[in-house]
Amino acid sequence: MSSNKNQLARETLASIIDSMEEEIVQAVQQSIQIESTKGFPAEGQPFGEGPAKALQHALKLSDDLGFWTKNISNAIGYAEYGNGEEMVAVLGHLDVVPAGEGWIVPPFGGEIQNQIIWGRGAVDNKGPIIGALFAMKALQRSTLQTKRRIRVIFGTNEETGSQDVPYYTKEEEAPVMGFTPDASYPVIFAEKGILTISFSKTIDQSSGHVSLRSISGGSASNIVPSSAKAIISTEHVSEEILDGIGLSAHGSTPEQGKNAITDLLSKLSELDFCQDLRLFFAFLLRRIGEETDGASLGIQMQDEKSGSLTLNLATIMFQEVSGSLNASNSKITAVINIRYPATKNAEDILQIICKHTSEAGIDTMILSHKKPLYVNENSSLIRTLQSVYEQETGQTAELIAIGGGTYAKAMENIVAFGPIFPGQEDVTHQANEHITIENLMKNIKIMALAMYRLAQ
Repeated sequence: MSSNKNQLARETLASIIDSMEEEIVQAVQQSIQIESTKGFPAEGQPFGEGPAKALQHALKLSDDLGFWTKNISNAIGYAEYGNGEEMVAVLGHLDVVPAGEGWIVPPFGGEIQNQIIWGRGAVDNKGPIIGALFAMKALQRSTLQTKRRIRVIFGTNEETGSQDVPYYTKEEEAPVMGFTPDASYPVIFAEKGILTISFSKTIDQSSGHVSLRSISGGSASNIVPSSAKAIISTEHVSEEILDGIGLSAHGSTPEQGKNAITDLLSKLSELDFCQDLRLFFAFLLRRIGEETDGASLGIQMQDEKSGSLTLNLATIMFQEVSGSLNASNSKITAVINIRYPATKNAEDILQIICKHTSEAGIDTMILSHKKPLYVNENSSLIRTLQSVYEQETGQTAELIAIGGGTYAKAMENIVAFGPIFPGQEDVTHQANEHITIENLMKNIKIMALAMYRLAQ
């Protein structure tokens, strides 16, 4: 495709998008005003009332804009434009995380102050995916020709497991290529696999001079624990509290934090517990300890595409059952979160881990597994998105590999592309989430040109 043709398309689409700014902003505000956190499932509302309402709003908006739409069980839906046997897609989500504390504006108000749209979902992901709908509208209003159909797909369960996408894949075609505006620019071509595993051991405390009453640490598998606490008793002290102190960090970059569970285990390892506990604590300290690369567990690895494996000792939990020190169902459990390189195999990692845990008498269970994502750097999809980004921003489109997981993993042939620009503050999941109208419009122009180029 000639550079002159690309430039003409860019200018045409940008002009149409600018003319729709007021309509775009109003539609994003309306979506933000729907509190679409996951709720209790009900008939016709698989993820609760809020997500279903947000989907209905998006599809009604799509109808009003003149697109063909489909609602799949109020779980996921789409708007479609164009003709052709093949289809390209933009995948986004309308569900949001809870508002939380610390807001200076109503979290579901969609207020505009100083040319900024405020509210939960402004960036993640209502602003971008409603924006994608208007990007497609700009294509519809232009005279630009495409060979493939384009779909904007609205999900409603990305934040709590992406259980919406199977509703789509069960009865709908997969796109030949596409993107999700649910991460950052320039282009994310590789995402590490994410493996969450529990280590458990049944505890008999009938021996030992120190008894563990309870232990807890960590709040989620994707967070380095900043605090941990154990309550113990001895022959002389009925209750003593020991604390572990750490520094929180994201589970994909555990080297940036300090693990409170490890700190606590170091203190507990010096005490005369029963053999079961001593062995469990010794295993965690010897095989993990302060390491974040899995070296002592035997799973240290890396690749040129996405870098090194990381490991986070995420949570630990034990509660004495019914006050009985030798209750057979008293079980201590720790959870680790592994982010492994995009070109490596989870089965190889599990085989090594299970060998060590079996030797230590520890039960292992896979809690969740998200396979890695890797799209060849020279593929048409990656090269096209790079070209679009460079044309729209004038900046080099460096390819990114990440340890986190995006919505791209939920559907075949999708990569993450936007909406956060390099150097921009990321307010995703934070209090006072917002997006400037300038950045919203800039994103829409990028998405419109990307849709056009991918649909050629």
